[in-house]
Amino acid sequence: MVKVKVYVEGGSRGQLATKCRQGFSKFFKNAGLSGHMPSVVSCGSRNEAFNRFCTALEGSGSETIPILLVDSEDSAVNNGGPWLHLLSRDGWDRPEGARDEQAHLMVQCMETWFLADVSALEEFFGSGFRSSAIPPRSDIENISKSDVLRQLKAASSGSRKREYHKGNHSFEILARIDPASVIQRSPRAKLLIETLKSHLIPS
Repeated sequence: MVKVKVYVEGGSRGQLATKCRQGFSKFFKNAGLSGHMPSVVSCGSRNEAFNRFCTALEGSGSETIPILLVDSEDSAVNNGGPWLHLLSRDGWDRPEGARDEQAHLMVQCMETWFLADVSALEEFFGSGFRSSAIPPRSDIENISKSDVLRQLKAASSGSRKREYHKGNHSFEILARIDPASVIQRSPRAKLLIETLKSHLIPS
C-alpha cells in the first residue's frame, strides 16, 4: 500500500511538534482515515514545510507520496490551484515532478477550521466561552485570517482557559473538532480529505 507523508506548517519543535502531529493525526482519523493513516511531519514555519517537502519529493519512490499542507494566509487562492497561489504569494516554484494533488491549503489558516465547530470550542474552553462572538458562517474560507483570530480571542477571553493562544490551544482543538463540519464549510479541507482517501483507502 502507498504511504503518504503530510508536511504541515506548525509545531516547530519538542512538545509543540508532538502536539501538532497528534492533532492532525486525530483530525485525519476522525475524518475516516482510521486504519489507513498518513504520517504527519510537523515542520514549524511554512518555509521549512516547503523545504522539507521538496527534499522528500526528490527522494520519494513510487511507494511514498509527500503532500504539502500550509495556510493560504489570504482568500485569493488562484484559480489555477495551490501551486500558482504559492508561487504568487511566497515565490515558491513548483518543484519538478510535483503533481497538483501534492499541495493543499488551509484557507485562510488552520484556525478557520475551528469556526466550523463552535460546539467543540465551547466544550474545550468551558464556562465563560462566548459563542455569540463567532457569527455562524457557511463560507468560512471567506473570513480573513485576522477576523478568524479576533473572533476566537473575543469568544475565549472570559473562559476558564482564557484567551485563545495558538501554541497552548491550537492542536488540542484540532483533535476535537468534527471533520464533517469542516468539510461541509471548507472546500479546500474537503479536497484534502478526498485526496488522502484516494491514496490510502482501497477502492
